[in-house]
Amino acid sequence: MTTDNAPRPDEQAPNPEGTAPTFELVTIRLPVVLTFAGLIAGLALGVILGSGQTSDLLQLITRPVGSLWLRALQMTIIPLVAALLVLGISQMANAARAGAAARRMLVLMVVVLVGGGIASAILMPMLVSIFPIPAAAQGFLATVSDGDQAVPGVTDFVTSLIAPNIIAAAAETAMLPLTVFFALLAVAITRLPQDQATRLLGLFHALANAMLMIIGWVLWLAPIGVFALAFGVGVKSGGGAFGALAHYILLVSAMGAVVLVAGYIIGWIGGGIAPWRFARALIPAQAVAISTQSSLASLPAMLDSSNRLGLRQESSEFVLPLAVAIFRATSVAMNMAVVLYVAALANIDVPPALVAMGILVAFVISVGSVSLPGTISFVVSIGPIALTMGVPIEPLALLVAVEMLPDIMRTLSNVTMNVAVTSTVDRVRSKLA
Repeated sequence: MTTDNAPRPDEQAPNPEGTAPTFELVTIRLPVVLTFAGLIAGLALGVILGSGQTSDLLQLITRPVGSLWLRALQMTIIPLVAALLVLGISQMANAARAGAAARRMLVLMVVVLVGGGIASAILMPMLVSIFPIPAAAQGFLATVSDGDQAVPGVTDFVTSLIAPNIIAAAAETAMLPLTVFFALLAVAITRLPQDQATRLLGLFHALANAMLMIIGWVLWLAPIGVFALAFGVGVKSGGGAFGALAHYILLVSAMGAVVLVAGYIIGWIGGGIAPWRFARALIPAQAVAISTQSSLASLPAMLDSSNRLGLRQESSEFVLPLAVAIFRATSVAMNMAVVLYVAALANIDVPPALVAMGILVAFVISVGSVSLPGTISFVVSIGPIALTMGVPIEPLALLVAVEMLPDIMRTLSNVTMNVAVTSTVDRVRSKLA
């Protein structure tokens, strides 16, 4: 199964001319379909058995199994995020040195990612208000969490930006100071002599690959872990759990649709291409995106669409591979949407300051996790955002089982935005030529 931006075994991550070599992470094949089947089977069995002596006996087994799997999933988050932050930010810094076209592309990337996060912060609560979360969805929270998550106040939030003891911060899973520390470390590494920077980056590269192997092993057990967790949800929520999942998928995918529409707007205003012409040229690339759920696999089709739009070859052949390597347009918007959905589910009112920091963390994390398979990036990218905003992360263990469906929207929107950004960079280059 190929997920967005996940290289196949016979492929290598793109390395645009003029940039430093990209770091290749280990390729992991995950049992996504089996995990989804485990979710459905667990829910169905829980609904069928309902509450009673048989289901109580089964929950004596499934609860510890689900809890152990969830803890195994959580234990790799901090070291993997640390390694990916350092690698991602250093790769972004190298890209910025590649020339004016790369810098323009990076500016557009920042605007799109941060803008997507702001859009989710505004629109997601409105959608939840208009289309309330089904009562049955409470089962996703109650079976794995007590739903009582403390949200830090503004004063605590400000003082927590810097940790006096980074080891203690890691032990307490304080993601905000950890993100600040490792982001600063990444910037510092880029300013070291080349031989020292290479050695340190090699260390973090090896750490990232080791953590990916461990999390890959844990996710291979996802069908069992998700089944165990889903059984309790089915017992508590009944058949309404299926409707609750559909509600979640639709609302989170709606935030991806916002990015999709923004791609057409950027192609029109920034690239100077009529929307109908832009849409017609993108159909082949979008078809590949939907069928493969991989931006990398869609790269040849994106290059063909750029040619149909009349974009200069030197622009498309430089910007598109770079975009595939370091840019996932929907990451901040849809990851924030997931966290805000869980916050609403847990009846947590997140202060605006923490929402802003959530967007910042989502942006920084997205830089490091763009080359990961969708299932892994779901856990690695969204977990730190939730921890920063004081939102429980336990429901992610079940929601990851349906990520294969929102991932279609993620890839479709990413591919569309990549071509839109390319058209804008090409237009700016032609004016300055």
